[in-house]
Amino acid sequence: MPTNPADSPILGTLYGSDAMRAVFDERALFQRMLDVEAALARAQARLGVIPSEAAQSISRAARLENLNISELAESARTAGAPVVGVVAGLSRAAGDAGAWTHWGATTQDIVDTAIVLQIRDGLGLIRASLRELVSALVAQSHRHRRTVMAGRTYLQQALPTTLGLKCAIWAQPLIGHVHRLDALRSRVEQVSFGGAAGTLASLGSQGIAVMEGLAAELDLAAPAAPWHVNREGFAETVAFLGLICGSLAKFATDIILLTQTEVGEVAEPYFAGRGASSTMPQKRNPIASTYIVAAARNVHALVPVMLGTMAADQERPTGAWQAEWLALPQAFVLTHGALDHAGSIARGMVAAPASMQRNLDLTHGLIVAEAVMMGLAPQLGRAEAHHAVKHACDVALTEDISLADALAREPALAGKLNRAEIERLTDPANYLGSTDAFIDRVLALAT
Repeated sequence: MPTNPADSPILGTLYGSDAMRAVFDERALFQRMLDVEAALARAQARLGVIPSEAAQSISRAARLENLNISELAESARTAGAPVVGVVAGLSRAAGDAGAWTHWGATTQDIVDTAIVLQIRDGLGLIRASLRELVSALVAQSHRHRRTVMAGRTYLQQALPTTLGLKCAIWAQPLIGHVHRLDALRSRVEQVSFGGAAGTLASLGSQGIAVMEGLAAELDLAAPAAPWHVNREGFAETVAFLGLICGSLAKFATDIILLTQTEVGEVAEPYFAGRGASSTMPQKRNPIASTYIVAAARNVHALVPVMLGTMAADQERPTGAWQAEWLALPQAFVLTHGALDHAGSIARGMVAAPASMQRNLDLTHGLIVAEAVMMGLAPQLGRAEAHHAVKHACDVALTEDISLADALAREPALAGKLNRAEIERLTDPANYLGSTDAFIDRVLALAT
């Protein structure tokens, strides 16, 4: 049983996703190391560095089933790195050609490049999930563009808004994250190949040609120089995942607040037993939102770990590099799990317009006091209009009457507004400003 709940067969159903775990599974990592070794042999064979027959044999042997897990574990424990055992197992499986395995490479070349291949696959999953989530939120935004609800600041009712705009606001940063991801790829999807100390001295004059050939074999970019001790690519990747989780946590926090019994304006999708309590039969807890917030807090805790690894010493990091192996896969798994939860909410979100209207009516029209004030300002001047409406609000609060009734009794407004005009000004649906236009702008970004 794994000690990390995100990787367990039981609690893992709440954290992470099977698809992302498959990308960063330990067996997948070792297969990626073998893929890099095989690609290196093929690139070197084309340049005449090693015999073509050797490269073919190495490529055929570069399969995980040719490695002995017990030997790999013992080698890693002894050497302090995983590649020594990989090279030994691959060399043995390749027969006589094994003598040409790992030619001119160092452990960090193989590990870093293998992780880059995992990151490439992981970012592909993240991008697809981001796009699906944006599509779901955009659909909800379009569906609810006229579903009026209370907008809240400092957790108190402020002005009317719409659920459609709220969905668009949730979607907007996620659209930005898709663009950030696309820009990030060129900076992180680079081959790592520098040899023992970043000089490729063992390959003589062909070092850069081999590096570029290896990059081409793996469909990666070739850096200007080795990045053994330049860790900003991996650090930026996890920081980017932290940004995604921040946006998801905002979305989830809003859902949690809107599902409160006293609010009841939105609910997560429900099926029998979903969000059940062990003692309270009536409960439908917002569990998807809960695990989004939990995942985000853990990913945010991993970002400083990755930033700390940038202080790499000399030509090979000690400790900083190894810390990445712990943090980076976990950040990917948790982020993708949070995206899966967010997608399920966005697709199946249940709106309760009746509850929204009930909450709008709680203040008997005070939520649109600004609308009345702005409607009167052209006749009375802004300061006088503000004073008159403020007095009417005080009366409404003191006597527990509607703002419309208080306005009708306000001496300063006598003859200025008839009852029909008062009702129009105090209808929240008539004070939505640019909500439709903002929704359309976000929808345009999404397409």
